[in-house]
Amino acid sequence: MNTLSNGGPGVVEEETVPPEQPLGSRAPHFIKRSRPLHLSWQVGVFVVGLAVVAGGVIMLPLPGPGWLVIFAGMAIWATEFVWAQLVLRWTKRKVTEAAQKALDPKVRRRNIILTALGVTIIAAGVAVYAWKFGLVLPWNVAE
Repeated sequence: MNTLSNGGPGVVEEETVPPEQPLGSRAPHFIKRSRPLHLSWQVGVFVVGLAVVAGGVIMLPLPGPGWLVIFAGMAIWATEFVWAQLVLRWTKRKVTEAAQKALDPKVRRRNIILTALGVTIIAAGVAVYAWKFGLVLPWNVAE
């Protein structure tokens, strides 16, 4: 960053961090007023979140966006439960850190080099296979 662009030499802007929402229930006010209604609201949110998380866990070995669905279930839980809000905040912080690390030029250069090396090794393996066996499938499809 050019420190001269914002008002003078040596003056550096501080990064602005958005204020975090307060922890706790985000249920409508009329639901929070009645303890039995609020408890049944929490049970309903928990059951819906559990169903979404369970669907995500099922999607992990099967085709589908498993982790995305799990995080959606956590977001549903975070509307009502403080522990889920804390887990979601921690996850967002770690994902942001990983994204910033991935944008680092050294890390990008290393990843490009490793990818090129992997592609070269696979291409060499295919070339050796084609040289030794020709471009014929290893099983007989015609019979």
